[in-house]
Amino acid sequence: MEESLKIEILFPEFCNLYGDISNMEYLKKCLPKAKFYETPFDEEPKFIKEQINLIYLGPMTEKMQEKVINKLMPYREKIKELINQNVIFLITGNAIEIFGKYIENEDGSKIECLNIFEIYAKRDMLHRHNSIFVGKWEDTQIVGFKSQFTFSYGDNTNNYFAKAEKGVGLNKDTNLEGIQENNFIATYLLGPILILNPYFTKKIIEKIGIKNPKLAFEEDVILAYEQRLKEFRTI
Repeated sequence: MEESLKIEILFPEFCNLYGDISNMEYLKKCLPKAKFYETPFDEEPKFIKEQINLIYLGPMTEKMQEKVINKLMPYREKIKELINQNVIFLITGNAIEIFGKYIENEDGSKIECLNIFEIYAKRDMLHRHNSIFVGKWEDTQIVGFKSQFTFSYGDNTNNYFAKAEKGVGLNKDTNLEGIQENNFIATYLLGPILILNPYFTKKIIEKIGIKNPKLAFEEDVILAYEQRLKEFRTI
């Protein structure tokens, strides 16, 4: 089964702020027989013509956001189709904003986005928000970090990713973080979310089709996760 898995990493040369590409480096160690595509920006995404099991897009600069929106706009309906088909998407950092309605700059101008979800983002480039996060996703505790110049707004009551117990959600006025629609998961959480959250990673691999997966360095990452969870709860 693992040999038939196909995982696509979109635009890794640009969408890799905060070292988020390490998510996929870790997944490669967990799934050494799977096929990983690293699709550069100047190529057509593989998910257009091939059956892909997991699609990953990481955070990027604000300038790059506009280019990625323009790149993906012709494939908007295909992306919606794949979401409806339960294809797994993992979207981290400010990449979440690309799938909303628009991004609003400080001067009020708007960058139209893919408009797949009913959220929109507001930029404040003079004020960076940094925080830790502890929350609940399904029956699993999630830990992570946030560092962003934007917050998103809109009603994600029925399709949020995780409920914050410490930290903030899409913005400071809500504890509902990210978006989850079927197997599409988008979150502002940064850094190696798959390494930080081994039980989450196990469930993602199970969703791909691997039963009872064994993670790379499993004992070590679980021990680190449990220690980090304990520390974050006391900060």
